[in-house]
Amino acid sequence: MNPTTRRLLYWTPRILCMAFAAFLALFAMDVFGMPMDPWQKALALLMHLIPTIIMVLAVVIVWRREWIGAGLFPLLALAHLVSKWGQLDWIAYVMIEGPLVLLGILFWFNWQNRATLRPSGR
Repeated sequence: MNPTTRRLLYWTPRILCMAFAAFLALFAMDVFGMPMDPWQKALALLMHLIPTIIMVLAVVIVWRREWIGAGLFPLLALAHLVSKWGQLDWIAYVMIEGPLVLLGILFWFNWQNRATLRPSGR
C-alpha cells in the first residue's frame, strides 16, 4: 500500500466524522425561525445541538482508539433508529443511520489495519 493510500484510509473516517457533526449542526438552525425570546432560543439551540455534541465527543474518543469507533457508531445508529422508529420518513433514517454505519465500517477497517495505516511516529 503506497503512502498516499494509507493517509487517505487513515484520515477518511476522521474527516467524515467531523463533516457529519457539521451536518447534524445544520438541523439546529431551525431554532432561529421560531418565535421565542432570546433565552428560550438559546436553550432550544442547546437542545438541538445535543446530537452534534455527542458526535464531537465520539470523534475525540475514537481518534486514536479505532476499535471503539467500530462499535460505537453502529450503536449510535441503532439507538437513533429505535428512538425515532415510525416518526420519520425513510430518507431521514438513511441520512442519519447510513453515515453512522459507514463510519463504523471505516473505523473497523482502520482498527484491523492500524499497523500499516497509522502515520509514522505514532
